[in-house]
Amino acid sequence: MGTRYGACLAALCLLLFLSPLVFSVSHDGLVRVGIKKRKLDQTNQVLGGIDSNGVHSARKYRLGGNVGVSDTDIIALKNYLDAQYFGEISIGSPPQKFTVIFDTGSSNLWVPSAKCHFSLACYLHPKYKSSHSSTYKKNGTSAAIHYGTGSISGYFSNDNVKVGDLVVKDQDFIEATREPGITFLAAKFDGILGLGFHEISVGKAVPVWYNMVNQGLVKQSVFSFWFNRNAEEEEGGELVFGGVDPKHFKGEHTYVPVTHKGYWQFDMGDVLVGGETTGFCSGGCSAIADSGTSLLAGPTTIITQINHAIGASGVVSQECKSVVSEYGKTILDLLESKAAPQQICSQIGLCSRDGGRDVSMIIESVVDKHNEASNGVHDEMCRVCEMAVVWMQNQLRRNETADRIFDYMNKLCDRLPSPMGESAVNCNSLASMPNVSFTVGDKTFELTPQQYVLKVGEAPVTQCISGFTALDVPPPRGPLWILGDVFMGRYHTVFDSEKMRVGFAEAA
Repeated sequence: MGTRYGACLAALCLLLFLSPLVFSVSHDGLVRVGIKKRKLDQTNQVLGGIDSNGVHSARKYRLGGNVGVSDTDIIALKNYLDAQYFGEISIGSPPQKFTVIFDTGSSNLWVPSAKCHFSLACYLHPKYKSSHSSTYKKNGTSAAIHYGTGSISGYFSNDNVKVGDLVVKDQDFIEATREPGITFLAAKFDGILGLGFHEISVGKAVPVWYNMVNQGLVKQSVFSFWFNRNAEEEEGGELVFGGVDPKHFKGEHTYVPVTHKGYWQFDMGDVLVGGETTGFCSGGCSAIADSGTSLLAGPTTIITQINHAIGASGVVSQECKSVVSEYGKTILDLLESKAAPQQICSQIGLCSRDGGRDVSMIIESVVDKHNEASNGVHDEMCRVCEMAVVWMQNQLRRNETADRIFDYMNKLCDRLPSPMGESAVNCNSLASMPNVSFTVGDKTFELTPQQYVLKVGEAPVTQCISGFTALDVPPPRGPLWILGDVFMGRYHTVFDSEKMRVGFAEAA
């Protein structure tokens, strides 16, 4: 237990170093917000939002019922820790700075409160101090937002919010006084600034973007995202309020109307794998453009076809088979030589502890509780090794041969679920993988393997993760796709609230 928390705290130290961000208002009337990016790593991949069953939840979008039934659970789940892009805002006079995710999948602004005393996460991030602001106005209405792996709760306050060089006056926002659990511990962001519609705002608070428009701070009711997907460049991208920057895209945008206010939801057509139709969305699907998640989520029927075509397998399953292949014979030899089972994994270098837990409990703690957050690739390999020791012990007691033991172990590996439903691919096989295309409006938007595969961690333990994950939403609101940063990074995205439309063009 201590090792896992130590690893988590070490990761936190790395996550909390943020470079200054640049904001500017140009002569063309556009307000630019510089965005900072970070590499996706195993810690923030595993700690992302999953529900109690370990799947990405449709409850985050309230797709199972009417919007607005309950203010406290409208945003039931958000995979924020997968998000790679952050920006800086300030609240109050004088300004208090916070790093936030600019999220088109929600509508509230929240930051940690100085009155957050009982959540460790609050001590690892800046906290808003109302007593330090001359423009603060008390509200006090309680608020809560629930997530699959945690929640935030607190109360509404009112103050000026600065985004770039724009000052939004009298903005209602949530001071978070509780951030329980570990979900927000490893977060590099301090809070979230929602850019969705008023209809899904908790407490019916007017979103920051609405107030920008209502207060005449922007020329057009348009904002646009450009994400820099070049891993070699430090610049993360740019969020532009009041229009679009022509340097960020090529050609013309393809616009589609918003079909359901709340999220930036629109109709989408067929999905093609290697130029061949998958059939499922040929009659139409819905989609949501969501800057707050890095993945592409869609119907299991299509995700299965995509993952089959790209040779994807469960991440835990792949790690398990890797341990069996590389260390299985050594583990078996050590067991046959009567080595202490609790010390085998540390002896071969996969664990840093010498049997800190009862090995007989490993199966329960890893398989039955696979929704617990991981603390990195090495910790996962350690757990898999400990499971392998137990499995081999059981087979040796039955006098099974080595071949039968390894065959049995590989079958067990196939049954291990991934913590978040993510799938791994062979990093050396990208050149042979098919392109995946999405039909939006009258155009097909193509993603290459280099664009839909995410690299997690550093060599020599780098993993390649499929950017596709399953999300099943039944009719009439589904089938549904969530187009996150994997898609928005390839295609410059425009959100036009005046004409109620979303536009996509090739990113420059």
